[in-house]
This record gives sequence, structure tokens and C-alpha cells, in this order.
Amino acid sequence: MLNHLASGERTVSELAEPFAMSLAGASKHIKSLEAAGLVIRQIKGRQHLCRLQPDRLAEAHQWLSFYQRFWTERLDALDALLRQPDPDPVLPVKTKGDDT
Repeated sequence: MLNHLASGERTVSELAEPFAMSLAGASKHIKSLEAAGLVIRQIKGRQHLCRLQPDRLAEAHQWLSFYQRFWTERLDALDALLRQPDPDPVLPVKTKGDDT
């Protein structure tokens, strides 16, 4: 639904159509998007027009970007560490009476 709203304002019917869902189901979904601050719904007569709220998406993108960089740096460091050859592998020392 957010994808469809990116190109402009849509009615609830237009948003429900590609997903083969009832208007009630679409309206419920849109209410969740409204609660998250991602969509604004405006009522004009019998039509409910929905519009994307891009500021909230920008906030989410910024938050996700931080964690993407955070984890990419750490996983790259782990990858580099794991790729280093082990200079002196430690072999287990067999003790007297150890049958394994």
C-alpha cells in the first residue's frame, strides 16, 4: 500500500484492489498505517483519500541506516578476523589415563 501511495493520493478502494482484500480489511490496515504515522486519511464526502506521510518514512530510514552501518562494520571486522590464518594452532595435550 505504501508503494502505491508513493505515486500519489489513493482511495481505500484503490489501495485494496491489488491485494484482493475487502474494504473493511483495507481500512483496518490503513488504520494501522495511520497509527504508525505513515499515512494520513482525509474524508471527502463518501470517499476516504489516503496520502503518504514521507517524514515518518525518512525517520525510519535514518534509524535503519544507522543500524545497517553498525552491523556491517562489526560483521566486516568479524569476517576479517575469521579469515586470518591461525599462526599456531593449539593441539589438545593428551594426559596420562586419557583414553579419548
